[in-house]
Amino acid sequence: MWRDLKYLLAYIIPAIVAHALYYRGIWSFNGVTVAFIAIPILEAFFPGNTNNLDKEEEQTQASKVFFNILLYLNVPMLIGIAYWYFYTLANTALQTYEVIGLTLTVGIYLGGVGINVAHELGHRTEALPKFLSKILLIPNLYMHFAIEHNHGHHVNIATPNDPASSRFNETIYAFYFRSVIFSYISAWSLEARRLKQQEKPVVSIHNQMIQFQCIQLGYLALVVFLFGWSLLPFAILTAILGFLMLETVNYIEHYGLQRRQLESGRYEPVQPWHSWNCNHDIGRILLYELTRHSDHHYKSTRKYQVLRHFEKAPLLPWGYPTSMLIALIPPLWFYLMNPKVEAFNQRLVA
Repeated sequence: MWRDLKYLLAYIIPAIVAHALYYRGIWSFNGVTVAFIAIPILEAFFPGNTNNLDKEEEQTQASKVFFNILLYLNVPMLIGIAYWYFYTLANTALQTYEVIGLTLTVGIYLGGVGINVAHELGHRTEALPKFLSKILLIPNLYMHFAIEHNHGHHVNIATPNDPASSRFNETIYAFYFRSVIFSYISAWSLEARRLKQQEKPVVSIHNQMIQFQCIQLGYLALVVFLFGWSLLPFAILTAILGFLMLETVNYIEHYGLQRRQLESGRYEPVQPWHSWNCNHDIGRILLYELTRHSDHHYKSTRKYQVLRHFEKAPLLPWGYPTSMLIALIPPLWFYLMNPKVEAFNQRLVA
């Protein structure tokens, strides 16, 4: 039973955001202190394990509706928290530090929970989870992720063709620029190719990218309508913080790993060793197993509750929050990670 109920702990994240919005003051920085101070400390004491479910357990766990409901409930929670944030800024006399703290906390939440759950739901084949996935992407102004991630990133991972795969010796700040811009361009290109294959006009209502831009502009217009023009910059800022959270995770998940190019010019099939894995228990629970990223890329249709550890997959030496903080200091990241990348690549060749 605990194996199932442990994922309820993921609701700690929206709970600490709600706590910040209710109590404000120094609690406004809940998102920063919990995500990047408390969790890294806890993960130092709970490094995780390499246990996998057996085949029978996998089938049982994968079929449980409970795990879907846990994801679906994040949608009303995220909408409610976004509304509460804008309402608080518009109707409460806040100190400058409170505004900064709440904005950081909500931005971290939009990316760390919103995009992450959208990512999991976006890989499902059913219409409902795909629809809910897109709703979660709206406050992040990152709806193109629904196209580029599935049809671009998962195809081109660990190759020069993928803007969301960080390269060896590439700083995270150069990666932000490259991934954000070229992932967006890639989404337009992928959607245009889809429509041409279906013999539909690219510039039309059938184009999902055009739909996404209209929806996102509608979201910003709704914020202005409900709370005034002064809240528009905050809607944009929290979205930027949210998608930079995603891109920081992308950076640490794929840093320096490459697929071999075959004589045919194509790249070898995606394998578990083309993404960095992480078994730290706290991150696995709070992020719905996103940290077991190697298996996710190997079999993208596998549900989060049954993702596996692979002995041949490279392991991040720290949990996600710690890795993200280190990545923000490029000389330190290179000093610590480059030898690990080189050693791992040498083992693959051998």
